[in-house]
Amino acid sequence: MLVVEIVALRLLAPHYGLTLETSTLVIGVALTAIAVGSWAGGHAADLVPARRLIGPLLGISGVAVASTPFLVRGAAATGEAGLLLLAATLTLLVPGALLSAVTPVATKLRLTSLRETGTVVGRLSAIGTVGAIAGTVVTGFVLISRVSVTGILVGLGIALVLASVLVQALGGGGRRGGMRAAGVVVLAGAASVVVPGGCDVETNYHCLAVQVDPKRDTGRILLLDGVRHSYVDLEDPTYLDFTYSQAMASVIETAFAPSEPVTAYHLGGGGLTIPRYLDEVRPGSSSLVSEIDAGVVQVDTERLGLDLGDGIDVRVGDGRLMLDDLETAKFDIVVGDAFGGVSVPWHLTTIEAVRAIRRVLNADGIYLMNIIDHGRLAFVRAAIATAATEFDHVTLLAAPAALAGEDGGNFVLVASAAPVDSETLTERLTARGTGWDHLTGAELRAWIGDAPVLTDDFAPVDQLLTPYGN
Repeated sequence: MLVVEIVALRLLAPHYGLTLETSTLVIGVALTAIAVGSWAGGHAADLVPARRLIGPLLGISGVAVASTPFLVRGAAATGEAGLLLLAATLTLLVPGALLSAVTPVATKLRLTSLRETGTVVGRLSAIGTVGAIAGTVVTGFVLISRVSVTGILVGLGIALVLASVLVQALGGGGRRGGMRAAGVVVLAGAASVVVPGGCDVETNYHCLAVQVDPKRDTGRILLLDGVRHSYVDLEDPTYLDFTYSQAMASVIETAFAPSEPVTAYHLGGGGLTIPRYLDEVRPGSSSLVSEIDAGVVQVDTERLGLDLGDGIDVRVGDGRLMLDDLETAKFDIVVGDAFGGVSVPWHLTTIEAVRAIRRVLNADGIYLMNIIDHGRLAFVRAAIATAATEFDHVTLLAAPAALAGEDGGNFVLVASAAPVDSETLTERLTARGTGWDHLTGAELRAWIGDAPVLTDDFAPVDQLLTPYGN
């Protein structure tokens, strides 16, 4: 059940966004399935010999689990939102209810005397919790980083069908049969939500705080969940403190004539550093910003007092979903600067997302993406490999130690149909004192090696960012 629940989020995010609402829907449907399955399974166990129920329950649930990715994608292909929602609900509800029905059936098999009711229920509950832990750990730390979403669900379905055959072959067998059945069931565990302290504002997504820069009276640092997310100068939009922001500005200056107005789409708003910069140095520019957290936008306007101006349009919503509604060839620039902690939301990194970004860019447009990576830099290499499948020219900017694989930190990916002038870009980076360098062409292709291309079906971003995924 935990495997299905975790993987369901990956299935639904490309269609509904990686949002609080999506997570709530998945958890809510899963809990509903547990409730319905537990009630129905207990009722059925009193009507039908329990040992005859466990095998069929496991087998049918296996078929339902294996069918999940194909039903969801088939419904999505129709373009009918209602059909997609129905398919997503049923693919969680049906296998979840069937799996949850096994618990009361196994309890009925195991319970032979009222004197041992507490022992039996407690023991089966403990076994179920161990199964929940195993399902969560194996899926999050192993499966997602190595197997596609479809492969996980089909594999789980096959495992459940084999478990069904095994249980049927063993024939239930009273006390021992009940314990064997309980041992192959994966049950849902309880999740706890830990809210970090030190917040100025707690939103639906973040613990948010604003710090004053002790070295600059007008400087403000926006922290999301304790991580430095944006730097804002309240009086000077042209002041760019973070090096990656300076690198992005250098690319824009290289690609477009001075003071030339541009149209930009920003995946992630934060402190609106780049939109304010463009509005100031390129009068007449327009920036459309997607920010998933309404609380961040509220802090921007109320606590930071940012004047959005006529050229900045901020809309609350998931950036991936907004891409689908944007006009083709509308923008000169797309800026990817969305983070959940230190990770780019995985559904913004896939080839399907990059393809949508390329669609909304005009022929001379550029895509800029801020990436944070450390260690073996597996994620940034995969992100470049993915962008290179859709764009003819890709450049990577970072500190020399990071490019040499000796250190981590921020990287800026630049993707475009036409090459960026390397000599001019170097001059811009040097003039700003960034200390950054860049790789492109054959040198960059050698740097990324055999990094995987990320897809909606296989995008282990979190695992690529951490040692157990490398």
